[in-house]
Amino acid sequence: MDDDKKTVNALKDKVLSGKMIDKEEAMALMKAPFDELCGAAEEIRKYFCGNGFDLCSITNGKCGRCSEDCKFCAQSAHHDTDIDIYPLKSGEEMAEEAARSASQGILRFSIVTSGRSLSSEEIDSVCESIREIKKKADIEVCVSLGLTDEDDFRRIKEAGASRVHCNLETSRNFFPSICTTHTYDDKIRTLKAARAAGLSICSGGIMGTGESPEDRIDMAFTLKDLGVKSVPVNFLSPIKGTPLENNKSLSDYEKHRIIAIYRFIIPDASIRLAGGRGSMADKGEGCFRSGANAAISGDMLTMGFVPERMRAMSLIRSMGFVPELHEK
Repeated sequence: MDDDKKTVNALKDKVLSGKMIDKEEAMALMKAPFDELCGAAEEIRKYFCGNGFDLCSITNGKCGRCSEDCKFCAQSAHHDTDIDIYPLKSGEEMAEEAARSASQGILRFSIVTSGRSLSSEEIDSVCESIREIKKKADIEVCVSLGLTDEDDFRRIKEAGASRVHCNLETSRNFFPSICTTHTYDDKIRTLKAARAAGLSICSGGIMGTGESPEDRIDMAFTLKDLGVKSVPVNFLSPIKGTPLENNKSLSDYEKHRIIAIYRFIIPDASIRLAGGRGSMADKGEGCFRSGANAAISGDMLTMGFVPERMRAMSLIRSMGFVPELHEK
């Protein structure tokens, strides 16, 4: 145990000195003493990111009938789930949602749409919605539109968006086990196209789909190599009608450990607690004490409402965090 504590401290000091840990060292942290690991992750977070906390909200801008077969997703047309199905929301409706988020202190608003990609006409509609949002709300606009090319991303940037989200979901090795209708390289091309268009990028994944601890760490290193600085970490909430409906949820202990190790691997990122926070006994507070410094607050696509935004704001303030944009 003493040797394990020394390992945690040595790797913490390595990161604080500006060096990066490697995969073997990250794997060693999977067995590190829990309290020491989480405490060290907090030191790293404070050193690189201070007490800024990046809050975002999302709107399910288009729901259901998705052609892709992601095994965890309620919106896939391949699965028999009980969800509302609707086309793109109007710009007015999304602008009202964004203004409400901004009035509650939320810093970012993301338009998320179902489907492999949007048509040119739908991209036009999204651009108009972004313009409406920017007229009515002082908030950063992000988009998550599936597999999109650089030309369409340039249109989206010109409309006023600043960030693109596209989750890798898991490691390259495990990805074919959760999706067969598009590839890992499709995801990476989308992120690179967004960056080429002048947008910042947000990408992470979902834990608890059957992946190994090594898969989780491999994904983190891929994100680091891509230069991703906003990393949403989702924890699977099994949905009836999906192939993963009987998966056992990860323990809160496992969730804290994942967050802490991600902080070691990408020390200067917004590690964003996302899906699954509402099912945690402490609503994520333990993860915010283990290196996380960002969250999604509000509705979670098809999963309903997580703890209300004002409660989330109260929690982060009580922990000494300050709402703050981290990388536009």
